[in-house]
Amino acid sequence: ARKKIREFDGKRMIAAALKRGMGLDLLLKIAQVSDESGPINKENLLKLYPWFGEVPLVVKPDMLFGKRGKNNLVLLNANVDQAVEFILNKMHFEVEVGGVTGKLTHFVVEPFLPHDEEYYLCVQTQREGDLISFSCTGGMEIEENWDRVKSVLVSPGDEFRSEEIRSLLLSADVAQADAPLLEKFVGGVYQAYVENDCTLIEMNPFAIDRSQNTPAILDVRVEVDGYAHFRQAKNWSHVVFPESWGRVKDEDERYISSLDEKSGASLKLSVLNPKGHLWTMVAGGGASVIYSDTVVDLGYGNELGNYAEYSGNPKEQETYLFAKTLLSLAVANQDKRTALLIGGGVANFTDVAATFTGIIQAIKDVKGKLEAAKAKIFVRRGGPNYKTGLRLMEELGEEIEIPITVYGPETSMTKIVEHGIQWIETGV
Repeated sequence: ARKKIREFDGKRMIAAALKRGMGLDLLLKIAQVSDESGPINKENLLKLYPWFGEVPLVVKPDMLFGKRGKNNLVLLNANVDQAVEFILNKMHFEVEVGGVTGKLTHFVVEPFLPHDEEYYLCVQTQREGDLISFSCTGGMEIEENWDRVKSVLVSPGDEFRSEEIRSLLLSADVAQADAPLLEKFVGGVYQAYVENDCTLIEMNPFAIDRSQNTPAILDVRVEVDGYAHFRQAKNWSHVVFPESWGRVKDEDERYISSLDEKSGASLKLSVLNPKGHLWTMVAGGGASVIYSDTVVDLGYGNELGNYAEYSGNPKEQETYLFAKTLLSLAVANQDKRTALLIGGGVANFTDVAATFTGIIQAIKDVKGKLEAAKAKIFVRRGGPNYKTGLRLMEELGEEIEIPITVYGPETSMTKIVEHGIQWIETGV
């Protein structure tokens, strides 16, 4: 999964990798200001960052959205008093960006750098490989000058060789005097991209600090491959993964996140529509996306209550807590029939019956609420010991007198989506 990180973390990640791998020191000065910083006043900020009083500053929200300049959310060439006033005026201020409304909670502060040239650099992962794009006309009007952006594709397993970098810069009309520095920088950024399992690094713009003869990243977007967390413990030790712009986790989502953090398995829950009548509990990240897509494709996206997945062979107690939380949400709305889809593909190594044990106990715990919500449960699963698991589910339905229908791998994985919709609409 592609995960966005804040500009503050992205710049520190890139700067550390460049210094470590290329010996290129960006002389990075950067600060993050939020409620966690302590009192937002001149005295406290100067205590934390003495350089605030030594150089003109740039201040902007660090909230995972772009086009901050075009939305008048960037303060340039400011002194510390102006910076504090800007942050206080904007902190917790509600703004709409890209059709999404949220509150500003984090700001990034850096030295203001006078410059003439603005460059554009982007590395992004595509199906065919890593696409590196460069232009000498970066900045707010990059889209209007897109014809001047030059690109090269690095195929999987290949290296981004020096001659390819030089060719890319030459095609973009880089000044000859700047070419050696930019060649080292572009190569180093790609190396940082690979080392940190990034899926996107987009600098728009970066410039050259002529007084230090070093590149300066003025604005950057960074995304990483969330599934690489297991091997990036050191490189990502300082990185925070915030919610996307405008989204705030509710209590149940935070609880499942805390379970996920403590578990060696994967437990995910996002509430999409608390008043929805179609809820999913799916084994496997890929399968969970397929189920959600199928609900939307069948025109029932407005009734989809959640996105949820469990995988990596969670313990019985973990599955129980996960299922009980999800079931409590699913049965909260009792104005019409509710369908719960317990689905998944064919497991490779997970004992299906064992994972169902925790789910079965959770279903027993909310029996009365399932009845009140007129709920029906549809189960589709395959893999080791799946027949025993399905039998246990059937016996559960008979024991607690809740309609539970089970299907094995002979049934199409998403067929239960149709059955769930039919139950909500007709009661059949």
